[in-house]
Amino acid sequence: MATITAEMVRDLRERTGAGMMDCKRALDEAGGDMDKAVATLRERGLAAAAKKAGRDAREGLISSYIHTGGRVGVLIEVNCETDFVARTDQFQQLVRNLAVQVAATYPRFVDVTDIPEDVLAARRAELLGAADVASKPAEVREKIVDGRLKKWYAEPGGVLLEQPFRDSEQTVRQLVTEAVATIGENIQVRRFERYALGEDR
Repeated sequence: MATITAEMVRDLRERTGAGMMDCKRALDEAGGDMDKAVATLRERGLAAAAKKAGRDAREGLISSYIHTGGRVGVLIEVNCETDFVARTDQFQQLVRNLAVQVAATYPRFVDVTDIPEDVLAARRAELLGAADVASKPAEVREKIVDGRLKKWYAEPGGVLLEQPFRDSEQTVRQLVTEAVATIGENIQVRRFERYALGEDR
């Protein structure tokens, strides 16, 4: 049985944002292996985040971000459950990161469910009509189109929650889910508006 020191618990807490007792338990279960303990806490946090997803989120922040030079600006509303959480540095940093993401990648939609049916149908038809797809057997075509739609969601101009966060492997959805796990409240990106100087709306 590995000896779990207070320093190990503190280190794990700094890395994950989890509570001290949760960190101690995770280290005990992982036999002192820090990476295993991080993975355990992440799994538990994501499970807890899924349970919180249905809870009402009516508090939060409306925040703005103006990119250097004043050529691009973003207004964003991110909701949480309590005004106490809305005032925390962690929540405010998350909102700022999301606003910067919107400024940089100009998504059109928050989530896939926000894409109007006609827009999605037109995109699907366009992808189905592509020469390399049309030549494939019918059962393969749908899979190819589904894969290309997922790629489209993640591209600049697509869906915010499906985009990679900055240049990482992590999606914006995963970033928000991890924040739910560490903060302990449901968090939802409600809406945003991006303005670019001289751009037609």
